[in-house]
Amino acid sequence: MKTRIIYGPILSRRLGRSLGVDVIKKAGTKRNCNFDCVYCQLGHVDYKVKGPEDVEGAATTEEVIEGIRSFHRNIENLDYVTFSGTCEPTLNLSLGSMIRGVKQVTDKPVCVLTNSSLVDREDVRSNLAEADLVIATLVSGNEDTFRAIHRPVDGIKLDNIIKGLQAIQNMEKSPRLGIEVMLVDSRNGYPVNSTDEEITKLIEVLKTIGPDEIEILTVSRPPAEKFIVPVADIRLKEIAHRFDAEFGRNRVKLVLKGLRRERSSMQHENVEEEVYDLLLRRPCTLEQICASLGISSAQMTPIMEKLISSNTIISIVSENGTYYKAS
Repeated sequence: MKTRIIYGPILSRRLGRSLGVDVIKKAGTKRNCNFDCVYCQLGHVDYKVKGPEDVEGAATTEEVIEGIRSFHRNIENLDYVTFSGTCEPTLNLSLGSMIRGVKQVTDKPVCVLTNSSLVDREDVRSNLAEADLVIATLVSGNEDTFRAIHRPVDGIKLDNIIKGLQAIQNMEKSPRLGIEVMLVDSRNGYPVNSTDEEITKLIEVLKTIGPDEIEILTVSRPPAEKFIVPVADIRLKEIAHRFDAEFGRNRVKLVLKGLRRERSSMQHENVEEEVYDLLLRRPCTLEQICASLGISSAQMTPIMEKLISSNTIISIVSENGTYYKAS
């Protein structure tokens, strides 16, 4: 199945209607990541890369600009262009020039979703400075919990990440910085970050960073590890209240499942490829696919059946419903 580095739009719980940019071209692999997160919606990373030099199939600035130029004109009512996908986007050191190029094509704000692993590098921070918004993951203030949840490649240290996030806020030219706090629970006693002790330490660390916003959320799609489960809504709200008290309600966003938005309005060239491109980066329910691509379930069902019969995509049953992902 042919894939493109531009995909979506995705109906994001955080960013609204977001057009995705994947900075790798090697589809069907998660090898371009330096984490193997227990909650990852794309599954395990069998081979973790150590740095940008090890990335396979990196996209070029020219490819991204041309992809945006030919794609975004067919979509109405976009809220963001977002660098994310099957890999950690900061592993591509052309990220800064890509963002500058995108801004020459569209006036939509640009967001980068990052696992924060490389923010201690000055060249990576310089690239991130070109974005309007950076949403950086920070799941814990404790090294052991950080390592248990993210399972990073050797050499990545939590303390370096914290210092890198502090440095982003101190740059002369800096993007708006949001911290994503992905909270998890477990069935079997595996280390998690939703206990009172963990939240206390995380609040302490976040105060030293001073982010513009903090997003609190939990797992909504089938995670890499079956023993990982979402944090209950009542517990999420308790944690959000603690963050509200420390940082102010205007800086804290509690992201709950169940977002409903109007369908996208877009012109289609090849719906099968568009579905595959979407599911390669983000497992979705049938309802989410239809809403993202602006197609009715009656029209989408035979397309999904064809993709399943050809083993191009597979279905996964979870507590939150049936999701589809690229096989």
